[in-house]
Amino acid sequence: MSDVEDYTGRTGRNETHEEQMDRNWAELLQELRVLQTGVQILAGFLLTLPFQSRFEKLDDFQVGLYLVNVVVAALTTAFILLPVSVHRRLFRKRLKETLVSSADVITKIALGGIGLLSAGTAALVFDVTAGRSAGLTAGGVLLAVLVVLLVYVPLHLNRRATAGR
Repeated sequence: MSDVEDYTGRTGRNETHEEQMDRNWAELLQELRVLQTGVQILAGFLLTLPFQSRFEKLDDFQVGLYLVNVVVAALTTAFILLPVSVHRRLFRKRLKETLVSSADVITKIALGGIGLLSAGTAALVFDVTAGRSAGLTAGGVLLAVLVVLLVYVPLHLNRRATAGR
């Protein structure tokens, strides 16, 4: 069986293994572009807060939560940039499959970072505007919803799709 037949049978596409890896890489880059925009918006919001007059009135918990969010934003940004750095190191070394598989794992980690950043930012905003209980509740509920949306739903859809084969 040739490569084209093998990949036609497995993916439903008439593409070689190299073409499949190129397509997968392009799709991952597009996903990273979308993630990058979300992180930039949240990080930009966070970075403007210390320059607001009300920031000085935050209590220790709120300042700590703010700083944790800034660290999560910076680390998530680093994970979003990491596949580009890996690509630069692996460029022209015929290691596209390694690049694609590592970028897949890195993108999943970045999604987790965005989930934490979203929940943490919501917790901070609710805490400052509506009180500690509202902040903890909003952050916890949002984190639970994001776990369902970002982890359970894709796993469920994958199980359902593979059961139908």
